[in-house]
Amino acid sequence: MAQSSGRIVIHVDLDYFFAQIEEREHPEYKEKPVVVCVYSGRTEDSGAVSTANYVARKFGVRSGMPIAWAKRALKDRDAVFLPVNPAKYQAISSRIMELLRAHGEKFEQVSIDEAFLEVTERVRGDYRSAENLAKEIKDSIRRQEGLTCSVGVGPNKLVAKIAANQVKPDGLTIVVPEAVKEFLRPLPVGRLFGVGRKTEKVMIEKGLKTIGDLAAHPLDDLIRTFGKTLGAYFHEAANGIDESEVQERGQPKSLSRIATLKKDTRELEALLQVLDELCEALARRSEVAKLAYRTVSLVVVTAEMSMHSKSLTLDDAAIGKVVLMRAVRRLLEDYLTESVLNLRRVGVRISNLSPIVGQRSLISYMG
Repeated sequence: MAQSSGRIVIHVDLDYFFAQIEEREHPEYKEKPVVVCVYSGRTEDSGAVSTANYVARKFGVRSGMPIAWAKRALKDRDAVFLPVNPAKYQAISSRIMELLRAHGEKFEQVSIDEAFLEVTERVRGDYRSAENLAKEIKDSIRRQEGLTCSVGVGPNKLVAKIAANQVKPDGLTIVVPEAVKEFLRPLPVGRLFGVGRKTEKVMIEKGLKTIGDLAAHPLDDLIRTFGKTLGAYFHEAANGIDESEVQERGQPKSLSRIATLKKDTRELEALLQVLDELCEALARRSEVAKLAYRTVSLVVVTAEMSMHSKSLTLDDAAIGKVVLMRAVRRLLEDYLTESVLNLRRVGVRISNLSPIVGQRSLISYMG
């Protein structure tokens, strides 16, 4: 795959998230249509579909559809209808989003089941490395939560998001910069973010059936039809142009980085060498975000694929790598005295975050 000096963005979309969680917890549902609903409480069937698994979708069930319609579509299909369980879904989402934060230098959660990562620095602008990282992310989510996701990799958020929807469920689509226009050209114009049903109808009436049609259409006509802002946006988006940044929405509760070891080991110095790099990257991220930390956690995954963590809370908030690495070393030494298992992956997490005020030098000492 080609390399690029520009950005590399990953979009992660958890497949039919609510319904997949229910399938995971009830294996007997796996081959049945599963529909997770928001019930209004007025009648037994009043309310709307929140999400449905792919078995149900084959029969035309879609998010937002009235529950009564979904039941008619699945009549005599041995379908399972379940109420949403927000607390359960949010808890699982939070764990996955924390895992995702550890894989990129920038992170942006856009919904309970979607997020963007910018990984340009981590993969050094190399799309082959980005593909390997995307596979690692998919594998980590599958191992940790037993769930699949669809992932898109591209030079910006717009292309990455469209790519993630290209192959579902459990898909992975890579779009290198020089292939963007060719990738977008044949797709239905409705696949473009921001093109709703009404807008799509207007475009099709103008003969703009594909994104390629839209990309080749005169900008001045798009502005006359949709206004200056939207017209310009549709023109740029159809040509794969998107300068929007991947950025955290609100202050994160924690920051983390994790890495897979070249080989399974419990050798202290080899582990510390990897952890030192993670601490350096994490310290840099926290300083860019202007956040100090009080709690440091070591996360390990053993060769047997079990996950463990140990944490240490400092007396005062700290910034920088020195305190962080010192805490991580202490946690690792403690862990190695308690376990004889080789490690496959190691990670570092900082939490109890607070805005940095005043000095940027070391503000906490650990004896």
